[in-house]
Amino acid sequence: MADTADLADIVAEHNMSLHAYADDNQLYTHGQSEDAQSEVLSVQQCVSAIEQWMAASQLRLNMDKTELMWTGTKYNVSKIPICCHSLTLGGAQVIGSDAVRVLGVLLTSDLSSDKHVTAASAKRFFQLRQLRRIRRSLVDDSAATLVHAFVASQVD
Repeated sequence: MADTADLADIVAEHNMSLHAYADDNQLYTHGQSEDAQSEVLSVQQCVSAIEQWMAASQLRLNMDKTELMWTGTKYNVSKIPICCHSLTLGGAQVIGSDAVRVLGVLLTSDLSSDKHVTAASAKRFFQLRQLRRIRRSLVDDSAATLVHAFVASQVD
């Protein structure tokens, strides 16, 4: 049985931070844009060590779900060399992204909420338009009650 404390130790040995979820792990590192190449090397070495630990624990790292994102001000992110916009992990190429989804929230490299709000609004408007299709089938004020219930359930 794999012990996640071992995983945290491996990450700590590479001077990185770990956020562990039920079936997902995220690595974080902090540095200056001038140090991007050394950070890329550190991430690659850390993930290689994790991959070896997982293989020994009869687990498999899912490279299809592996994402890379540099965060910071737009100016600092623009200073990161092009060669650092991707990683080679376990023979797979991971291309850097401008936005990633973490626990249902769309995070952008500048940590603004614009893309998340836009995506959430579009999804909710689509769902409300779908309610419009069935409103003739509803009796009395059922449509209004249904819309109020939908809106209230989405506010959190």
